[in-house]
Amino acid sequence: MNTGTFRSSIDWSHELLNSAVWVLVAFAIAAPCLLVVLVLIGRTTEWGRQFWRITGPYFTGRQSLLVWTMLALLLLSTIIAVRITVLISYYTNDVFTSLQVALQGIAAGKSDVADSGVHGFWVSIGIFLILAVVHVVLNLADMYLMQRFIMRWRIWLSDRLIDDWLGDFAYYRRQFLRRPNDNPDQRIQQDIDIFTTGVGGQTNNPAYGSGNTLLFGAVGAVLSVIAFGAILWHLSGSLTLAGFTLPRALFWIVIGYVLAATVIAFVIGRPLIRLSFLNELRNAGFRYALVRVRDASAAIGLYRGENVERRLLGGRLAEVMANYGNWLNRMVRFTGWNLTVSQAINPLPYVVQAPRLFARQISFGDVIQSATAFVTIHNALSFFREAYDEFAGYRAAVIRLDGLIEENARARTFSQVTTAGSADGELDVEGVEVNTPDGANLVRTLDLRLQPGDTLLVSGPSGVGKTVLLQSLAGLWPFVSGRVQLPAGRQAAMFVPQLPYLPLGDLRAVASYPNEGTIGDREIQQALVKVALPHLAIRLNEVGDWGKVLSVGEQQRIAFARILLTQPRAVFLDESTSALDEGLELTLYELIRAELPETIVVSVSHRATVEQFHARQLELVGAGEWRLEPLTTRS
Repeated sequence: MNTGTFRSSIDWSHELLNSAVWVLVAFAIAAPCLLVVLVLIGRTTEWGRQFWRITGPYFTGRQSLLVWTMLALLLLSTIIAVRITVLISYYTNDVFTSLQVALQGIAAGKSDVADSGVHGFWVSIGIFLILAVVHVVLNLADMYLMQRFIMRWRIWLSDRLIDDWLGDFAYYRRQFLRRPNDNPDQRIQQDIDIFTTGVGGQTNNPAYGSGNTLLFGAVGAVLSVIAFGAILWHLSGSLTLAGFTLPRALFWIVIGYVLAATVIAFVIGRPLIRLSFLNELRNAGFRYALVRVRDASAAIGLYRGENVERRLLGGRLAEVMANYGNWLNRMVRFTGWNLTVSQAINPLPYVVQAPRLFARQISFGDVIQSATAFVTIHNALSFFREAYDEFAGYRAAVIRLDGLIEENARARTFSQVTTAGSADGELDVEGVEVNTPDGANLVRTLDLRLQPGDTLLVSGPSGVGKTVLLQSLAGLWPFVSGRVQLPAGRQAAMFVPQLPYLPLGDLRAVASYPNEGTIGDREIQQALVKVALPHLAIRLNEVGDWGKVLSVGEQQRIAFARILLTQPRAVFLDESTSALDEGLELTLYELIRAELPETIVVSVSHRATVEQFHARQLELVGAGEWRLEPLTTRS
């Protein structure tokens, strides 16, 4: 150690230029290396291929230039952050060395030595203030940029998976798969959030920056090992034990120690991926069971089914806790190993460097910087070990999202009728065969033609396939073949279920669904009055869960208001007046006939009163057989 005046550990006057060169060189090397690693992961690992299936187009599509620019800026931010940490370690060295020199100068009565130490101390503090400002500004910019990247990615991926889920009726047909996945809603909402955040198994938090993510955390760890490895290599001395001398001891000890600990940690933590996946699965099932109780509360109350629901919910909770217990046991072992490894090595840099300090071979600042470099390398190498449980949570989200995409693809492989538009306004059904999932015939070779203004009643005993026939004509039912020509195409046909779907929102959106925003308030109000809902005409701006506010009869009248507003060329009514009295039923059918005389009307009903509104009847008699005949009771 130099016992003279204070000298800084580096030449700060040239450090701005040196750091700029270091950052640029590091970026030029890190960027292509990172790209190569990501490509290899995407091609050689299962989870990498799953990742690419989920979001590959985001990095290759029209928006890809902006995406890669933002990633490059985040990589640059990570590199600068590592460089600042390196500079802070030199500042720490200078602070402690300047204090040591000042105290030694005072003790020896050498004012020039003491003054150099005091001067060096205040210069170091000034340097720290500059580094602190840069550090704060960089962190804020990094956090903002990272959050904007996550937000853009989440919006894009949510749009993609929602479109994929809703496309070609996959959201409906998935239920007919052999083993449908659980809770697609949770996968789209929560798992996409986890996936795009990239910090592990957690959803996004506005405080997350690039350093919190698995990707840039790993990049920062590698860069820290390289940057602080050079410092530790320079400051490390030899260590002799039992006649064996290890040169650069601190450097080799931390490398070997952490690598061995990491291998063992991977073995201990491997089951965490499966346990994390099961935790999401079990909790989703429990949550879904609770939602069902909430939605069916009236029916459960009428049946007095509280004890049954309590037992079912208790069973779901028991499954959650059983898996959580296994997860906890494995996590205790994993965390215990990591804590043991981290604590056992803490005093080592001081033990190794203290003899050199006592021999005045190095300064106290060198000891502190050695310890800083040692701990930084240890933490950087330990990143991969300690982040394994976070990766397990992230991997579970990747599996679930890939499963949703794969399920949507399988749901689209089902057969369906060939649908086209008819130029003459007719409804033409040719050779339509409808089967059950196990292959039994519901409707065999149905041929039917309806002219504009025609009416048809579909009848038959319960369970014979009337509703399924309408679903087949709409393209929903997956076990069907044949050809259907709809007047002016599928968009000009309206299929009305027994209980209409009422979206969340204001009454205006409910009444005009699915044509929200294209129909004026006056038209909506007139339609509501015509279907005997004048009390709702003044409530268009009210927002609520209208499925719970309106009675079933009112909901069915809302459906008829939609028919008036949409003016379809063909309308298919599935028990759409089942909750109405005969007077209202008569009023609504006569209203449709008067307002839409050229519209083809097809009704499914068990009620004899509906026959008077139809000219023909298609009776499904069972085993695929059917009869088509005129109705003489038409008024």
